[in-house]
Amino acid sequence: MTDGSHRTIRSPVVHGFPHLTTVRSAITALYRRLSYDGVRSYATSLTAADTTLLDGENLHLGTQRVARSVARHLRLPDARMIVSFRTMEHAAEVELAAGPEYFVELNDRFRTHRGDIGAALSHEITHVLLHRLGLAFPGTRDNEILTDTAAAYLGAGWLLLDAFREDAVSSQKLGYLTPEEFGYVLAQRASAFDEDPSPWFTSPQAYEAFRTGRDRALRDLRRPPLAAAGGPDRRRYAKARRQARERPGTPGAPDAPYAFEGAPDALRVSFGCPVCHQRLRLPVRGRVRARCGLCGTVLDCDT
Repeated sequence: MTDGSHRTIRSPVVHGFPHLTTVRSAITALYRRLSYDGVRSYATSLTAADTTLLDGENLHLGTQRVARSVARHLRLPDARMIVSFRTMEHAAEVELAAGPEYFVELNDRFRTHRGDIGAALSHEITHVLLHRLGLAFPGTRDNEILTDTAAAYLGAGWLLLDAFREDAVSSQKLGYLTPEEFGYVLAQRASAFDEDPSPWFTSPQAYEAFRTGRDRALRDLRRPPLAAAGGPDRRRYAKARRQARERPGTPGAPDAPYAFEGAPDALRVSFGCPVCHQRLRLPVRGRVRARCGLCGTVLDCDT
């Protein structure tokens, strides 16, 4: 069984980017497992019309319809989702059997919070996709982060961020990523697919979290050795490069997004691709254009 998370005032929502390393590893894992073309097949996101129960629509029939929409979006046409409601601690659980039927249980609270049913199902049905792909991270925490990241990057997880609400007396969040981390993944997807999810948010807090995540994602495009890096970052990079040449083997700054390796006369710099986050290694020789072998992104660099 796997579960989502629902938080109330008794469990304050965590903010910021505490899981960013795992999130980036999850994006890399998606590209490696699905390939560039496989990831591109998810270029169109789920729509609110596909995942919202209509006024007066039967709860069980509407939930089954939404589950089918999510499964179809995630390329699971032969996976039949059987959804039920019961009292439980978590938001939802899915039984990961061999199929072709999968059993999803939703918290009874969704009987009255019908607008968040699509969000809960997007997380659980992404578990089914990853199970079929044989893609998993060790440990429950990292595996749940992988699931949230996959849902968001493949066009279903914006619903999870839109379910985030927070005010002075209560809060609600679905999933394991922080709101800002959901925003980061959605911004990474927006850049890769030329898509702007901001008009879809009905929650003001979700929109603000997306903006914060987008700002963090934009920083990935301006980190050395990328040529778009700003002056202060370029100066820190030049200092680290000089140190690597003058004192080989000296560890660099632990928070630096790059590392130098090799002999001074054959120095190389390694850094994460800003799109798929695979580690790239380039010779240190000035301006160069490099293509990421995993996602195909062409990068202008100044090594």
